[in-house]
Amino acid sequence: MGALKTALFKRVAVIGLGLIGSSLTRAIAAEGLADEVVGFDASPEVRRLAAALPDFGASIADSLESVLDGADLVIMAVPVGAMEGLAALVAPQLKAGAILSDVGSVKGRIIEAVVPLLPEGVYFVPGHPVAGTEFSGPEAGFASLFAGRWCIITPVEGTPSEVVARVVQFWERLGSSVEEMSAEHHDIVLAITSHIPHLIAYNIVGTAADLEEVTSSEVIKYSAGGFRDFTRIAASDPVMWRDVFMNNKEAVLEMLGRFTEDLTQLQRHIRRGDEQALEDLFTRTRAIRRSIVEAGQETEKPDFGR
Repeated sequence: MGALKTALFKRVAVIGLGLIGSSLTRAIAAEGLADEVVGFDASPEVRRLAAALPDFGASIADSLESVLDGADLVIMAVPVGAMEGLAALVAPQLKAGAILSDVGSVKGRIIEAVVPLLPEGVYFVPGHPVAGTEFSGPEAGFASLFAGRWCIITPVEGTPSEVVARVVQFWERLGSSVEEMSAEHHDIVLAITSHIPHLIAYNIVGTAADLEEVTSSEVIKYSAGGFRDFTRIAASDPVMWRDVFMNNKEAVLEMLGRFTEDLTQLQRHIRRGDEQALEDLFTRTRAIRRSIVEAGQETEKPDFGR
């Protein structure tokens, strides 16, 4: 008989029921992390879809006020660009001692926007589960999404250590490995590991679509040559990624500048026929790929983390 799962919170409210939010409701219920899990989405259609799912793991509130009523942990699972507006509505309704968190892949801009809105005795503990797929909507979620993945916590200065510890424990119970870092460092790290790869994927797919000498049927027919793996990333939620680039523009532009310099050097190697430089680069990058696999963050199959 397994160990009894002890709830960390009495009532958890998840706002935004897309891939991440709906995976959270399922995972929280599966791990017994709350006595009650309640979800809400601004879209009536999304609420209807979520309510019809047998494994959703949460009851569905019909208003923002009702989902927040009595909640001691509130997680905003909406696009980065919607965080400030949502926080402005949520913060005044939170009870003293409540913890507000998020799942956004940009941290600096969100902290700047949310912290001034918090009433006395309410704590904001920003989080970013580094997990996902190219699919969206409540039906795309699944309870094991966070298992074996990283979750980055970027604590706000002055937050009691015991409050941060509860959020860390929450993610660890969901199966994630948790790391704490500053918001500024997080945004640089994610710019190069996530944001720039998405930008490149969107761009290469767009370039292929614009080539007059290559027909769309040929692009699809021969996509197994590597193009297929870029299209998976490029299929990600366009609103979410629009907001990411607009809210992490400084870090993205800095990393994009570095990438452009390296790409120019690569062009130079090819133009000059520098075979050794190319082989050295490809050997180094293959070793990085292998280290990712060895770290358990991927399989040998080249499908960009799926």
